Amino acid sequence: MNAMLPRLIATDFPALQRTALQVLQANITLTCNQSCFHCHVASSPKRKEAMSHETLALLLAMLDRHPSIRTLDITGGAPELHPEFRWLVQEARQRGVEVIDRCNLTILSEPGQETTAAFLAEQGVTVVASLPCYSAENVNAQRGEGVFDASIAGLQALNALGYGQPDSGLVLDLVYNPLGPSLPPPQQSLEAAYKRELKTHFGIDFNRLFTLANMPIQRFGSTLVSKGQFDAYMHLLKSNFNTATMSSLMCLNTLSVDYLGQVHDCDFNQQLKLPLGDARTPVHLRDLLDVNLAGRPIRVADHCYGCTAGQGSSCGGALA
Repeated sequence: MNAMLPRLIATDFPALQRTALQVLQANITLTCNQSCFHCHVASSPKRKEAMSHETLALLLAMLDRHPSIRTLDITGGAPELHPEFRWLVQEARQRGVEVIDRCNLTILSEPGQETTAAFLAEQGVTVVASLPCYSAENVNAQRGEGVFDASIAGLQALNALGYGQPDSGLVLDLVYNPLGPSLPPPQQSLEAAYKRELKTHFGIDFNRLFTLANMPIQRFGSTLVSKGQFDAYMHLLKSNFNTATMSSLMCLNTLSVDYLGQVHDCDFNQQLKLPLGDARTPVHLRDLLDVNLAGRPIRVADHCYGCTAGQGSSCGGALA
């Protein structure tokens, strides 16, 4: 059992049901070139788990069998480190669906990744890039020395290819996480600050900023426990519960797939190893090729308050 699960499983979070499936989110590898403090996936250079070719093919089969899916959201780890990342992107783009690459930016300067940014541009991939602050001090404190400079270089390389530029069709979105156990500031005002600071100091343009709350699971959750801050953070999330976020939660229309092909209601449930909906045992992607999930229950626990606190939080940023 996941170490955080006993603290989260007993919950009074409201019941949820699925709507039409629109987004297939796939964690294709836990290998990463970074080991970030807030990472709810606990990825690192030491992790070697990766999705097999057979399971990658099942992702494409889901796109073929479920025309309501319009987005393949590829995550990791650093998804670009999967040896078949480019094949998956090309196959999905040929099917006419949007492909999102959740990129940590520093991967673009790693040996062997010199042509990755150009590949993403050629394929018209939407890049959602993690940049926890426009300050070098804050970024390096969360992610390690030198990460800020490498991230800025990655953004400048993407800009040079047209990403974030008007009328280019190449979307570049950034992601902000708080440094500690606090809620993100208002997304709109923080986006304005990011755009001003990055443009003024580095000449960088981007489309949108997404603010995400840190989830009380994996590394971040364990750190909260070790510092005696877990209960206080959960109180913060619950006391800021916002009913206006409920109709926009990502779990309503998204299916999360782990590297083994097991499916979950969201990426956070995946990390807690909570099976899909009301299933008692793991559900595999192969079992859902011809299944309509609309109306099925969504498995909830106390960490769900992380998505509904304040302005809300999802893979697409604020919800309300």
